[in-house]
Amino acid sequence: MRLSLPSSLAALLLLLCLPSVAQSPDPWVLSADKVDPAAYYGVTVANGMLGVVSSPEPFKVKSVVLAGAYDQYGRGRVSNFLNGFNLLNMYLEIDGRRLGPADARNFRQQLDMRGASLTTTFDYGDKATISYTYRALRHLPYCVLMDVTITAKKDLTLTAASVMEAPDALRDVQNYYNEIDRPHVTISLLTSTARSPTGKLQLCASTSFLFSEPHGQEPRVIHEMWDSNMHLMKFGKTLKAGQAYTYGVTGATLTSAHDADPLNQVERLTVFARLEGKERLLAFHQKAWQDLWQSDIQITGDAQAQQDVHSMLYHLYSFSRAGTDFSPSPMGLSGLGYNGHVFWDTDLWMFPALLVLHPEIAKSLVEYRFNRLEAARRNAFAHGYQGAMFPWESADSGVEETPVWALSGPFEHHISADVALAAWQYYCVTQDRAWLREKGWPILQATADFWASRVERNGPGHYDIKNVVAADEWAENVDNNAFTNAAAKVNLQNATAAAKLLGLPANPDWALVAQNIPILRLPNGVTQEHATYQGEGIKQGDVNLLAYPLKVITDPAQIRKDLEYYETRVPNEGTPAMTQAIFALLYARLGDGAKARQFFRDAYEPNLLPPFRVIAETKGGTNPYFATGAGGVLQAVLMGFGGLDITPAGIVQRKTTLPTGWQSVKITGIGPQHKTYSVAR
Repeated sequence: MRLSLPSSLAALLLLLCLPSVAQSPDPWVLSADKVDPAAYYGVTVANGMLGVVSSPEPFKVKSVVLAGAYDQYGRGRVSNFLNGFNLLNMYLEIDGRRLGPADARNFRQQLDMRGASLTTTFDYGDKATISYTYRALRHLPYCVLMDVTITAKKDLTLTAASVMEAPDALRDVQNYYNEIDRPHVTISLLTSTARSPTGKLQLCASTSFLFSEPHGQEPRVIHEMWDSNMHLMKFGKTLKAGQAYTYGVTGATLTSAHDADPLNQVERLTVFARLEGKERLLAFHQKAWQDLWQSDIQITGDAQAQQDVHSMLYHLYSFSRAGTDFSPSPMGLSGLGYNGHVFWDTDLWMFPALLVLHPEIAKSLVEYRFNRLEAARRNAFAHGYQGAMFPWESADSGVEETPVWALSGPFEHHISADVALAAWQYYCVTQDRAWLREKGWPILQATADFWASRVERNGPGHYDIKNVVAADEWAENVDNNAFTNAAAKVNLQNATAAAKLLGLPANPDWALVAQNIPILRLPNGVTQEHATYQGEGIKQGDVNLLAYPLKVITDPAQIRKDLEYYETRVPNEGTPAMTQAIFALLYARLGDGAKARQFFRDAYEPNLLPPFRVIAETKGGTNPYFATGAGGVLQAVLMGFGGLDITPAGIVQRKTTLPTGWQSVKITGIGPQHKTYSVAR
């Protein structure tokens, strides 16, 4: 005899037996629903010039970083990035109590990557719900905007303040408060200026309140001076239960590296933003990001990868912008990591992804190198070489900025070939011969001359490049490093090709040198990393870069042999997050979807930090955001899974394989023609 259950009970039992389905991550929003201040790594809101790093404290930001602002201070006797004025710090008092971290219940933060804004919401007991959103305005490179909304649950009185605080490293701080009165508006200006540690730079910031009330009914603003490094402006408001009140803060920050008269200009820019008004500021900002996202990567079959790839794109877009000669450091605008210096990280790892997605942004990165070509010529001269020798670490002037204790400064010479490769790739994608003649050719010519003088001519096939730090930086002062030698060959060949395109005479010695630079092999046929390499662990990719991006090794069997050998030589910890991305790219091109997925995930997932999945440089590292790693993973997606290839004829698509589990990849807005490329299983 079979017993029947009531239909409602049967349905409940069926639901209990079904496996739980995890909610798919939002492709455009990174949420921090449970914030632990002890395990919090901030996310950056930036516009390519100005970076604001989030904090787990209500109404605080961790730091404000400006591209191009350097001074000599701290460690290493070299130029370091400066923290700027913390112009978005605020406080809020309700019924006379200043809200702190302990008062914030249901504290939540969300990064909207599509609109480049960070929103924080929390409850203050049973009295109010508070929300604030800030942006680094994309269309105004030095300006920020914050919106605040307080919704009263009970009758209350609030006091809101905008606080201007100078970082400890700055000196000679001066604080000002002014009000500009017009018949239709009153503009409050909270302004600070200071000198950098050596006095080299003047740094300035200014903010103004944005009120929603009609002119004449705005709250009265009061200025308070706390000490020489901090002052504020504040206002008060009484709210009834159920009433929502909104106000805003806009402002600007810049330095004498950006403007000859930064103090007056920062106030002018603040006045400009204040009178543009919130609606126009938001509309222009959102339009600018909408235009950026016309170049996008759309993944089906792996929702978490889609969110992570959007985060990588968001950060690269945030750390760079068109129309400048600034170039991002490994940590972009997320803080002071690596002193804000520019390495090969930019030219080899970030640049190619930006180049295919937004050539106009990539142009700024090459402009940075071109405008420092003379410093590179002087560096070559000092070391007894011809042409141009680019510094391993570069800052504002283009001189060598590597601390003396690091051997990369005098010996990691492949950087010159990396710069030249970026210049050649920019021409390949844009096909802009006028640019090639004016700026690409001088870089290619000078770096080719450097390599022709750098080799030691020990007979045919033995134009050796001795005593270098390899791309694998654990290999110091070695001879005939695979990546250095191959990159030099490519540099010489591309300079010869550029001369032919432009109808200019190429130095015949370049081709001779290129033909005679050796690429070594181990007895088992694997490409040897350097002359004394015997199978030890490697810090990062070196030999495998000969297949991509250098294309010096093209035989699939050799590419696979080198992959299978060197993938076992990378330790699980302590190595930077781009090597596995190259493994993923090459395995996709070889048709191995399982290996492509394995190394794609290993390239960044072990490096993610809470609560926003920001990428650290190494597994277990704590120095986000590692834009170099993001650039490497994006190249795996674009040039590996998407099959894009940069050739002298432009961007083409080659046969490739998607990672196991992925259904399709669609890449939009590629190259100057904004083309779309797709790969489907």
